[in-house]
Amino acid sequence: MPNDLLPGSIQAARTTLERRLAEAAPARLQLLVGPRQVGKTTLLLDLAKAWLGRGLYVAADAPASQLPGWRERIWVQACDLARQGPAALFLDEIQTQPGWSTWLKACMDELHRARLPLHVVATGSSALHLGSGSRESMAGRFERLGVAQWSAADLVAQLGVPASEAAQRIVSHGGYPGAVAYWPEPERWRAYLRDAIVEPAIGRDLMALEAVRKPALLRQVVALACGHPAEIWSLDKISGSLTDRGALETIAHYLDLLREACLVAPLPKYAGSTLRRRRAPPKLVVLDNALLVGAGDLQPPDPASDPTRWGRWVENACLAHAVKRGLAVTYWREEPWEADAVIDGARGRWVVEVKTGAYGPSDLRGLAQAAAALPTHRPLVLCDPGREEPARQAGFTAVAWTEFLFDRW
Repeated sequence: MPNDLLPGSIQAARTTLERRLAEAAPARLQLLVGPRQVGKTTLLLDLAKAWLGRGLYVAADAPASQLPGWRERIWVQACDLARQGPAALFLDEIQTQPGWSTWLKACMDELHRARLPLHVVATGSSALHLGSGSRESMAGRFERLGVAQWSAADLVAQLGVPASEAAQRIVSHGGYPGAVAYWPEPERWRAYLRDAIVEPAIGRDLMALEAVRKPALLRQVVALACGHPAEIWSLDKISGSLTDRGALETIAHYLDLLREACLVAPLPKYAGSTLRRRRAPPKLVVLDNALLVGAGDLQPPDPASDPTRWGRWVENACLAHAVKRGLAVTYWREEPWEADAVIDGARGRWVVEVKTGAYGPSDLRGLAQAAAALPTHRPLVLCDPGREEPARQAGFTAVAWTEFLFDRW
């Protein structure tokens, strides 16, 4: 599959939606979900424009959407367009509308009864809101497309970032396209991450949920994850490090919310089909390295002066990339040995170790133990470009982590 059509990319979503909108209507509702500031609104505006006056774009979070009867007027307008010929309705940020799924269910049922040639596409910034609403009310009436923060290949193809620096930027600056313009100005870049991405995602999307009863605790969990990327933390250890301790069940619940909101993925321990993975501590992977700055209040590390932290950021970026590409990602640990990840998916079954800087055979003992314990998985070392030879001499596959972030492995 070409890089620009990989699952999770905004370009893949564009291609899929263009194809589905060319099908006969009425069809199933298209739900496009993903984190803030990855291009969902731009995509909808482009698609609406391509319909040449027969596409109706509306922002469900605009001030006018709070007026009585707004939804009914929008629906009547869309149906009137469809009575004159094939048309499309594009609803942006639909999760901001109370009872949105019940309303859209009724609309889609009406649409199919009347056989009006109207396509409906809706987006939302929180996979949690869209996921729970759609599962409860709209079974069988929708198709869901997920998008993620941009990859190195996306930055090159869509924004002209030089290929020689795109992977490094994914590690140091992340993959939010709107932030690229501010890279030369660190303070503006940090302010954009904080004000346009982190605060709306946490302060608006997640805090609006009834399920978040301890906002301070949720923020502390986010800060802890962003301050310790790609580290294994037991719930007891997490609780003990927070000022607002909270129940362990509450912390586990908040980690689930953060995963649904495309912010943090708590990776389970690999345990085959046993129940042990539920009891093992999670490995906290932040799903875009920009969040390490925006939520963790950290400066990007320098590989030369801070190699340990740089290594953590590289590992986090690689594991986040695998998660966003739809691969099953866990970690392996059998004391005293540990491997950074176990990856299962369309690209095969791998046990993975991420190494930055110089390394030798002794640094790969954990990977060797994992490979022996998991004979169905091939050992893979992700290392700095030009440092593949020690891994290959040990009999392992080696790929530069920069290549991995471009999906060239």
